[in-house]
Amino acid sequence: MEDVLAKIAAHKAVEVAEQKQLFSVKDLENTQWFAAKPISIKESLTRVGSSGVIAEFKRQSPSKGIINGQASVVETTSGYVAAGAAALSVLTDTQFFGGNTADLLAARGANQCPILRKDFVLDEFQILQAKSIGADVILLIAAMLTPQQIKDLAAFAASLGLEVLLEVHDLEELQRSIQPHVTLVGVNNRSLRTFQVSVDTSFQLAEHIPAEFVKVSESGLFSDASVIGSLRAAGYRGFLIGETFMKTSNPAQACADFIAQTR
Repeated sequence: MEDVLAKIAAHKAVEVAEQKQLFSVKDLENTQWFAAKPISIKESLTRVGSSGVIAEFKRQSPSKGIINGQASVVETTSGYVAAGAAALSVLTDTQFFGGNTADLLAARGANQCPILRKDFVLDEFQILQAKSIGADVILLIAAMLTPQQIKDLAAFAASLGLEVLLEVHDLEELQRSIQPHVTLVGVNNRSLRTFQVSVDTSFQLAEHIPAEFVKVSESGLFSDASVIGSLRAAGYRGFLIGETFMKTSNPAQACADFIAQTR
């Protein structure tokens, strides 16, 4: 998996360099959404009665291939929100996940809720770009970044009013990566070494995540909706779910059914 992450990082560096040639910082700052006040995902997830569900729009993945190549961004994300999702996650990586920035722009134009830009962020330019397309939250993946990079990128995001979801896979990543400008800590239940998914990872790390960070559980939340209650008891307020919904013919209805089962 380290080789896969290295491959992704190398490709992303080239992609960002190309984007910098096409768009200047001023271009990004002059877009419609750059001046808009971000919507707080922390407030949305911790609000009384919140479902906590961060519903994801994802067309494909490196491990599963095409998950749903037909779904409409606007129809799906609007359906998620109508179903009770507390926030949205939109993949903008093209090479590995089949997404693009136009997907997030479309979701932003159709919804008044927090939106996470799901991508491999390695450069401040990507954070400026995230704000320019209407994102409220960015993702920083501990396995791909040094502690100093996380510190610098999180601080830069905060300076723009964006919140930060830090994704970790184990205790070592968590302990070396926590930074003051991080808003949420996401525990990815999928092992980077074996690709196996175990929600036990979230339970094991729960007590190690400082109380000031909103806890988010990611991956593997599909087998039994009752696990959401157990995760809430362990302190989790966010539940990022994508493939579970997207692999169905009606992702929004799948989201509605899931949320109903967790109430």
